[in-house]
Amino acid sequence: MSEVKKIIRRGLNGKVQQGMMRNVMKQFNEAADFLGINSNVRKILSHSNNELVVRFPVRMDNGEVEVFTGYRVQHNNSLGPYKGGLRYHKTVDLDAARALAMWMTWKTSLAGLPYGGAKGGIQIDPSAYSPAELERITRRFTYALADNIGPDHDIPAPDMNTNDQTMAWMADTYMSMRPPAERSANQHVVTGKPSASGGLEGRDRATGYGVFLTIKLLLEKKGQDLKDKRFIVQGFGNVGYWAAVFLERMGARMVAVQDASKTLYDDSGISVEELHEFCLKNKSVINGFSGGSTLKDKDFFSVECDICIPAALGNQITKENAFEIKASLIAEGANGPTEDAAEKLLISRGTQIIPDILCNSGGVIASYYEWLQNRNGELWNMEEVMEKLERKISASFEKVYDLSTSEGISLRMAAYGIALNRIENAYVQRGIFP
Repeated sequence: MSEVKKIIRRGLNGKVQQGMMRNVMKQFNEAADFLGINSNVRKILSHSNNELVVRFPVRMDNGEVEVFTGYRVQHNNSLGPYKGGLRYHKTVDLDAARALAMWMTWKTSLAGLPYGGAKGGIQIDPSAYSPAELERITRRFTYALADNIGPDHDIPAPDMNTNDQTMAWMADTYMSMRPPAERSANQHVVTGKPSASGGLEGRDRATGYGVFLTIKLLLEKKGQDLKDKRFIVQGFGNVGYWAAVFLERMGARMVAVQDASKTLYDDSGISVEELHEFCLKNKSVINGFSGGSTLKDKDFFSVECDICIPAALGNQITKENAFEIKASLIAEGANGPTEDAAEKLLISRGTQIIPDILCNSGGVIASYYEWLQNRNGELWNMEEVMEKLERKISASFEKVYDLSTSEGISLRMAAYGIALNRIENAYVQRGIFP
């Protein structure tokens, strides 16, 4: 489409930005060095296949037109179609999309899925727009991307500030652009849809469940359980909420929670469901909730606890605040929440980190099941879905843990080792065209 500007391997105006991309490249290069990855494969994986920037006009409720900028980075598809979320946030840019797309490549590979990695979104504060405006923005974004996504090419999903409704609008728009005879066959162009529109039962809780399950599995390896464990959660969106739900059900208690509006603390425990109900009634923010006392935002990571779950934005745990962390276990619910220098400091202190590409992989695994469900014309109930999720995540965890233990390496290095080895094998076996 004329609205799509393809930028191959370089950023806007040729500038390569820093931030999360610097972090993911450090992780990749350290793992590639340790594993001795084929030099040619390493060159390929260091770059994105395609980087798209789209600008599109949308009429607002007041009749004025605004022009929005959207992104989609397709990192690698050696193992299958590109797969990854779309987020609506003011921090979305090409640098962030590059990093997140690369992490998706490692995540889908580690999980053993027939997918590659992609990511994108719109640079927008969705709270500033009405539901009707968000629908028009989403449909116009889908129209702009339509030649570059597809059920066997690039399959978007929900991410930060997008949800099942967003995916329903995207699917409907995309299917409406197909010939009538092909429309129903394109339902799986996106995943994370409402269950009534072809979505998967349990998709909403899948990522948070994966965070919970990997924590539970790691504690079991140490001869421990979750009863009376104290945990803190940064970000009380879909991932943070569901992780907290499952942890609380196992006897753990949430002693601190933080979002962009406030930080709350109560050593006796903050009720997960009461806070969730409050958020549903108050524009999804915790500010104003009466339970717990208010902490300064900078003091969140210093709260006494056993488990820390960063489930918000990337680069939240830095070398400046890592020394404050009291938790012995960090479970990365967000993508790239821990900077490389901070991780080295934490590991030297004996802190264990469940890496993002394992810890929050439940979402993309559930997306795979939804994709299969749509392709095969099947319907699975909640119990079936949760059983499939538990088996798949547990299998990935065991592989990572066993490699970490046998080689004396971090869980992240082990996860990268498994993920990169699978992709490397695909390239070595197939060769490079021509």
